[in-house]
Amino acid sequence: MASSGSTYGDIHRYEPARESTAATLAIVLLTVIEVLFVFLFTYGLVNGWGLTDIGNMYLGGVLAVVFIDLAFILVLYRKEFLPDVVIVKKRRRKWEDLYVREEDVDGVEAGADPWDQVKRAVYPYYKR
Repeated sequence: MASSGSTYGDIHRYEPARESTAATLAIVLLTVIEVLFVFLFTYGLVNGWGLTDIGNMYLGGVLAVVFIDLAFILVLYRKEFLPDVVIVKKRRRKWEDLYVREEDVDGVEAGADPWDQVKRAVYPYYKR
């Protein structure tokens, strides 16, 4: 929870990244594997592996491995190399989330004018 002295845009918490050597080595290894699988996928496309049923499934599997490997690279990078920053944001009142005008916050009278309510139900942009 932000302190009461915080204003909009203030940095509430900042924790620098760990930048571990193990994560760096893992990212480098995963990148090499990524390049190998991308080369294998490209080679398979050029040689027409996708024209047979088995080759098409094989190319699909290789493409899935490419994206899963890329996901692991991005997760490691976000966890180990990006700082953890929390910025204070302006809180809105609940009725603002519902796009209610300020004068309509308390609602309207239930039995004001039945004919006016019918017109408003049929045509929501009817003027008051």
